[in-house]
Amino acid sequence: MTEPTSAQELFKGRHFDREIIVLCVRWYLTFKLSSRDLVQMMAERGILLAHTTILRWVQRYVPDFEKRWQAYTRPVGNSWRVDETYIKVKGQWVYLYRAVDKAGRTVDFLLSRRRDMAAAKRFYSRATKQHLAHERGIYAKYRAIFHARYRAN
Repeated sequence: MTEPTSAQELFKGRHFDREIIVLCVRWYLTFKLSSRDLVQMMAERGILLAHTTILRWVQRYVPDFEKRWQAYTRPVGNSWRVDETYIKVKGQWVYLYRAVDKAGRTVDFLLSRRRDMAAAKRFYSRATKQHLAHERGIYAKYRAIFHARYRAN
């Protein structure tokens, strides 16, 4: 399947206008809104749609939107601080691995049920591949991430 080259081709053949689709997907991703909340918000504006339609839009358009948005993201710095912590998400405790550059921009993050070498390696390898990091600029605070850094290869 070939990638659409323009925004018109991306939304070609859709029942709803592209502005409505982009608005619903953006609100779904940006704010903590459920698809049913968005259905109510659109109904207040005179647009009737089903919650499954919004979920299909999210699944269909988010990969394309991410590719287009990557062109506008600012690059992260070469020096990172890596941290892991234990947080509660939707009633379950999970480990949050995250990397932040000197300017405070989030480089990458990972939520994992376990704090083990596999999770640390997965986080470290994904972050370094995504941002082409230099080995010497990453400072790890905890043992699992530190070992994943040196055993990732």
